[in-house]
Amino acid sequence: MRLYGDCAAGITLAAASELSLEATFECGQCFRWNRAGSPAPDGGVVYQGVALGRAARLTQNGEGITIDAPEADIPLWREYFDLSLDYAEIRRGLSADVHMRRAAEFGAGIRILRQDKWEALASFIISQCNNIPRIKKIVETLCALFGDELSPGSYAFPPPERIAGLTEAQLAPLHSGYRAPYIIEAARAVASGELPLDALAELSAREAVAELKKLPGVGEKVASCAALFGLHLLDCFPVDTWMKKAIAAHYGAELDPARFSPYAGVAQQYLFYYERSGGNSGGH
Repeated sequence: MRLYGDCAAGITLAAASELSLEATFECGQCFRWNRAGSPAPDGGVVYQGVALGRAARLTQNGEGITIDAPEADIPLWREYFDLSLDYAEIRRGLSADVHMRRAAEFGAGIRILRQDKWEALASFIISQCNNIPRIKKIVETLCALFGDELSPGSYAFPPPERIAGLTEAQLAPLHSGYRAPYIIEAARAVASGELPLDALAELSAREAVAELKKLPGVGEKVASCAALFGLHLLDCFPVDTWMKKAIAAHYGAELDPARFSPYAGVAQQYLFYYERSGGNSGGH
């Protein structure tokens, strides 16, 4: 089935050993991909979503991942899924201790997406003190109200210039609460060039986090997530309640992420996904 008009249905994007849609989309790094209620005819797992201003449908079966998207966009999607980076080699380098090795094996197929920098920043501002279903609902409402329509019911993430001109009252339909002024202030900083996200992506993880924390309402966790998942600074190591639990259980009171450098962020995703998925008890 061709979902988006002039599309190449069934183009192979990656091998099964390279990418897991479920692990990548369900590890807390993105909010605009949703698993279809029904599997593909061959029983494959199907995800639909929007990224980088484009809509796509992805299917994963035992052989690999196929994509239903314009053929001209295939190089863009390969870059989005970071398919040029050798994650198998990264896992070998990270597996210095037993727990990390188990987490890396369990999370094999996770890739750090190359998301739009502004979208990631805004999404993680929305994410603070929130749960994933509600984050997704707020983000989708934001896109439906202020983003460009890509296809019926599918919308791009609105650019910072558009959000910068809004008022808190105009964001009220999002029901984002106290986060509304933070979203607007971040949009204004990015749109004006006060916060140059492309330039931040050239800094070290620590330097980028420090700059992001200058935004109103952006603390260590939100800044770390924006740096890792938006700026693609792979040495950044966000810590939330799941990570605190994993660290306490397996590394004592503290863990120096430098032990996983320069891929501490990849290690974080393996540890996070393993802990949240119940990997210790054999669940997936």
